[in-house]
Amino acid sequence: MTTRPRTQVRVVIAGGGIGGLAAALAVGAHGHHVTVLERQPELTELGAGIQLAPNGLHALDVLGVGAEVRETAVPMTELRFMDGVSGEHVTSLPLTDGYRRRFRSPYVVVHRAELHLRLLDACRRQPRITLRAGAPVAGYAQTATVTTAILENGERISADAIIGADGIHSRIRQQMVGDGSPRISGITAYRAVVPMADVPARVRRDAVTWWTGPDCHFVHYPISGGTLLNMAGSNADGTDTVFAGVPVQGDAVRAAMAPLPAVADLLSLADRWRAWVLLDRPPIDTWTDGRVALLGDAAHPMLHYAAQGACQALEDAVVLGDLLGHGGEPVPDVLRRYAEQRRDRTSAVQHVSRDSIRLWHAGGDAALTRNRVLREMTDDDLHDAIAWMHAPRVRGRHPSGATR
Repeated sequence: MTTRPRTQVRVVIAGGGIGGLAAALAVGAHGHHVTVLERQPELTELGAGIQLAPNGLHALDVLGVGAEVRETAVPMTELRFMDGVSGEHVTSLPLTDGYRRRFRSPYVVVHRAELHLRLLDACRRQPRITLRAGAPVAGYAQTATVTTAILENGERISADAIIGADGIHSRIRQQMVGDGSPRISGITAYRAVVPMADVPARVRRDAVTWWTGPDCHFVHYPISGGTLLNMAGSNADGTDTVFAGVPVQGDAVRAAMAPLPAVADLLSLADRWRAWVLLDRPPIDTWTDGRVALLGDAAHPMLHYAAQGACQALEDAVVLGDLLGHGGEPVPDVLRRYAEQRRDRTSAVQHVSRDSIRLWHAGGDAALTRNRVLREMTDDDLHDAIAWMHAPRVRGRHPSGATR
């Protein structure tokens, strides 16, 4: 059962990734008609693991898919911080009883494709949501009363609002903001997934484990119900070109991650990796243009070091759906309020994600100082440090009508 707004609106969403589908669910649940336009020929998601803190799980609960996501998500008992040079266990942020009581939820990890599929299935069950693949949006036009999505083939689709959820290379953002290409971090990320049966027994199956070293770091955790180990490394190699999903042989990855001898055996588990250059953009003030607004990576792309990209997109979706669900207010005013509610929080996460490079990539004396400071922090200190990010921050209306 969905709530029915006083005034139905037609919404076009450019982008059928996690943020776009979540926005479709949030808006459609309030009785609005939604059309999702995805550039790729199929509605699929690339990549491997995603970490979901309580704020992200709470948003999924509001969207009505939290229980389904939990079916294959793996709850974590701690975030382990390791020195990848010495092999020392520096500290752990516990995620069990005290954490779950404080943040009203576990911390889980899930395969990105599985999360996307849960959202996609929920959209397919919603009669007010239309999904179109192979429909790349090139831009938009608008008047005071209507906005129009313009596809690359010249097709025009009119609506009351357009939401640009078309990622870090967003065409909607380019027209609205005109801030050019994303910022290249100079860091290459490597990702691989291996069967858990091949993983050494010393590797924790219930923890996200970070290994840090000079100009690089490595993280691993289970996904797909614990049957696979997701591995991701990053190396500040100074790359200045954009690439994504490029196949890389294991020898090249092991050479790039050589400053982390403590994980040499884990790096040897995979010979087929894929590489991405890490991109982001500085925070911006302009998220809306009349009846058009940005969401997710189109609005606030961030580096992966805070593990909050998906969580922040899910929060965006809940806030947008809730504001549109009230009905009666002019759409441009609703979109401005949405941006006002989300801008400061996402900007702060963008900043901490980039600032965290110093934490993960420290070497020499800086690494020794970091380790000492982290060891001196109590569990409460660690929880306090991440509370502003992990605590559920958005309120919305569940499709059943229950406020969460």
